[in-house]
Amino acid sequence: MVLADEKRDYYEVLGVDKSVSDDDLKKAYRKAAKKYHPDLNPGDQEAEKKFKEVNEAYEVLSDKEKRARYDQFGHAGVDPNFGAGGGGGFTGDFGDLGDIFSSFFGGGFGGGRSANPNAPRRGNDTAATVNLSFEEAAKGCRKTVKVTKIDNCKECGGSGAEKGTTPKTCPVCHGTGQVASTQRTPFGVMQTQKVCDHCHGRGKIIDKPCHTCAGKGRIRHTVDQSVDIPAGIDDGQIINLRGGGDAGTNGGPAGDLRINVNVRPHPIFERDGYDVYCEIPVTFAQAALGDEIVVPTLDGKVKFTIHEGTQPGDEFKLKGKGIQRLHYSGRGDQYVKIAVEVPKDLSKAQKDKLREFDNAVGEKYYKKRKSFMNTLRDFFHE
Repeated sequence: MVLADEKRDYYEVLGVDKSVSDDDLKKAYRKAAKKYHPDLNPGDQEAEKKFKEVNEAYEVLSDKEKRARYDQFGHAGVDPNFGAGGGGGFTGDFGDLGDIFSSFFGGGFGGGRSANPNAPRRGNDTAATVNLSFEEAAKGCRKTVKVTKIDNCKECGGSGAEKGTTPKTCPVCHGTGQVASTQRTPFGVMQTQKVCDHCHGRGKIIDKPCHTCAGKGRIRHTVDQSVDIPAGIDDGQIINLRGGGDAGTNGGPAGDLRINVNVRPHPIFERDGYDVYCEIPVTFAQAALGDEIVVPTLDGKVKFTIHEGTQPGDEFKLKGKGIQRLHYSGRGDQYVKIAVEVPKDLSKAQKDKLREFDNAVGEKYYKKRKSFMNTLRDFFHE
């Protein structure tokens, strides 16, 4: 287990400062997560370790409440076991004052509170990443992700003792995990508490450790986790599976699994909220004369008639052809922008015909050009 004071600063992990915006935080997270992702670093345990560190940092800093507690109290403020499971922060009562002194003297102060090593504790949250196509995110799907987590050992049921045996209460500390000690401090001689050397703070003695978990009662393994992806999920969002994280200890609840969503770019579509945008190239003749064109949508191809004189950049809307609204009914719209493609590398004959056409059309058909030239002449007083 990594102690709070051994962890790296979360801002340092993501390479950002404390004033970072939500958007920049997300960009930094995606860059780091991609760099250390296990799929891109097969067999690299150091990369796997950093990937988990990055996910843990983002899980805290992306949550406004957790980020505020972290900024005020550091890692202890977001540790679910901080204050013996009581949830972080200081309330200002004398019990908490005892906790402050215990950090200096190794135990309770003046008979203050001490953590029960056998009290139920919530398991840690874990993180994973799921990669989706544009269509999978828009319509929803079911995916399987690999998750590395800690579970109670099935062989011993989490007790840590070999099957058929049970742990015994420590005869020295009587199950508290701590023993009284007298220490001389700058404040005088004080009665303090320290970790029991006999049971190492566990409050229990295991004579025959489980051969599967070596007496820890917990094992780390990788499992395939099935997850339902809701229609309308977007890149950078997080799906929280309650109870999908590390198992709790002493009967405590399991932590949560936070699945970070990564949506791959689409070659045609772009997304803005629940609306979809795409650009359709047409010829000059199609734009000038009008035509029936084929438009791709998330539901397949549809036909659409562009009118005569369609201009470059003209945009039309296909109502209800966008993305399903997340957890709500209804869909966004699709916007199609017209791009008039100008031909290149024309032959001499083609150029002559184009000039002939341009002369035949005359200035009066180019209303925008005519208006611009008039404004230009007025500007230069010609």
